Amino acid sequence: MTAVTVQDRPPIHERTLLQQSLTVVWRNLLHIRRMPEMLLDVTIQPVMFVLLFAYVFGGSISVQGTTYREFLLPGIMAQTMVFSSAIVALGLNSDLEKGIVDRFKSLPISRASVLVGRSLSSLIHSSIGIVVMGVTGLAVGWRIREGFANAVLAYLLLLLFGFSMIWLGIWVGSMLRSVEAVNGFMFTVMFPLTFVANTFAPPEDMPSWLRVVAEWNPVSALTAACRELWGNGPGALPDAQWPMHHPVVASIGWSIIFTAVFAPLALLAFRRRSRD
Repeated sequence: MTAVTVQDRPPIHERTLLQQSLTVVWRNLLHIRRMPEMLLDVTIQPVMFVLLFAYVFGGSISVQGTTYREFLLPGIMAQTMVFSSAIVALGLNSDLEKGIVDRFKSLPISRASVLVGRSLSSLIHSSIGIVVMGVTGLAVGWRIREGFANAVLAYLLLLLFGFSMIWLGIWVGSMLRSVEAVNGFMFTVMFPLTFVANTFAPPEDMPSWLRVVAEWNPVSALTAACRELWGNGPGALPDAQWPMHHPVVASIGWSIIFTAVFAPLALLAFRRRSRD
């Protein structure tokens, strides 16, 4: 008879939450390598938006104190970070529907690592779009005029706001039951949020009530903060609302509020969904 030898199993080393989250990030980024079309929304679309608004609509929109192309870029970048919530919502909902999260639950990892990994990979995904827009903007005449420190601060504000919006995406992705429902809900919310703002046109010519709504819009604060830090736009008019006079503080405040509101809702919805 042939003796059967049993090999010792390799030891299983306990991983920290950060290590587990980075593994999930790597898993999500591998999808991009295997399906490059997932980058269309942060490569082709940003270039298309910049060129479309700069050359098609730019001739009919005048901005005092700056060129429309410099006025435009911070708005498009702010819109990209807002739409990062849609990316994470669709990705998380797809994982829940396909049973990927159930497979993760069978492994000795923290459930929080799934959310942290998804959030970080979504920020990386959106940051690629910011880089592509920056390069395209430089090609059409956009410039950063207020120094390196202010430039870095503006990019950090974009990431902070994008991180806060990701919690909204996690909440929606956990609450709704299909990718189609998530897609419809997120774009129904995101388009008014990004267009009823100062992203693509100055709000001064809007009806008075709509101008107030636009200037209190969190996206307007983020856009105005980037314009101020990059030196890309005119200052706020004397009769503008408070966030337009203090856009950096307002952007940080809105990011904290969104995180404080949506993070608990997102965690609760994810726990309930992952127990189904």
